[in-house]
Amino acid sequence: MMMTNKNGKHKSKHISLQWTQNRKEVKQIKTKAYINTMKGFLIGIALVIPGLSGSMFAVVVGLYEKMIEAVSTFRSKPSKNIKFLLPIMLGAVVGVLASTKLVLWLCEQFPVMSYGFFIGLVIGVLPFVYKKIRQQHLKVWDLALIILGFAFIMVISHQGTEGTSEFVALTNLNGLSDWATIIFAGFFAVSMMMIPGISGAVMLMMVNQYGTIYNSVAKLLDTVMFLLVGKFDQAKSAFSSVMILLPFIIGAVIGVILMAKVLHFLLNRYAHQVYCAVLGIIGAGIWILMELAIKGAMGNVQSGGSWAGVIVSLVIFIVVGTLATIFLDKQEATDA
Repeated sequence: MMMTNKNGKHKSKHISLQWTQNRKEVKQIKTKAYINTMKGFLIGIALVIPGLSGSMFAVVVGLYEKMIEAVSTFRSKPSKNIKFLLPIMLGAVVGVLASTKLVLWLCEQFPVMSYGFFIGLVIGVLPFVYKKIRQQHLKVWDLALIILGFAFIMVISHQGTEGTSEFVALTNLNGLSDWATIIFAGFFAVSMMMIPGISGAVMLMMVNQYGTIYNSVAKLLDTVMFLLVGKFDQAKSAFSSVMILLPFIIGAVIGVILMAKVLHFLLNRYAHQVYCAVLGIIGAGIWILMELAIKGAMGNVQSGGSWAGVIVSLVIFIVVGTLATIFLDKQEATDA
């Protein structure tokens, strides 16, 4: 009888421990999902703003390699990869929708603080990249890759950025040629922006479709608002522009799949060399963001502000951005 009681107590204790462990695991999964949603939000913001790179911000928040691996191995581990990618995608969608109006407005009204924060985010990733590079001794070819990475992004980022961001080439799809144009735009912009440092927004400008795509995203918000207030005719009219996103998504998916395979191969075989190039790309990213911050600072000073106030604001928000990256990196390390 006593043996039965002992066995019962042991079994009860085992069940209790297992239940506690399961609760901890569920809590960790939820926390990781929330953090990845926040990271996806930052990536979404970077997708919209010209000069910012969604893939660089994926590096900044410690998700780049994992995202590339998840996409390239999606068919072999669908359940695991969906659980990982879904929170990031949801965050990115919210980031894109917010950026089409709110974040772009913030960047226009408070450029020094906004771009100072972005600069800090990028600076915060430097220790991570340094750890990747220091595993091998730097060679002449590695230094060349750093310089090439810097030069490539500086050249690309200054292409197609003059006067094309507001131009809407298409407001609806009128035939196969329009479908082909938007599919190519989606393929080109998304495949290129998977390379850290390349701005998808700038790539869309280069093919003259930045205004078209983000007009369609803005019309998506308008469609929802019209439906909520019962203005169905206006909703129908706005939705014709939203349909442009369908061929864009088709092209984007093709671009993601093909480029993910290439990048997964490179990261597996030549990770050191890839991160040498990424270091140069990050340097270019900081330079470009600083140019935007200085441009905004000059506007503030011309409007009656002081250089002292501008510099203090810039430094404060660079520090805040750097601390934000460190916080996100710590959460990633804890969840791992």
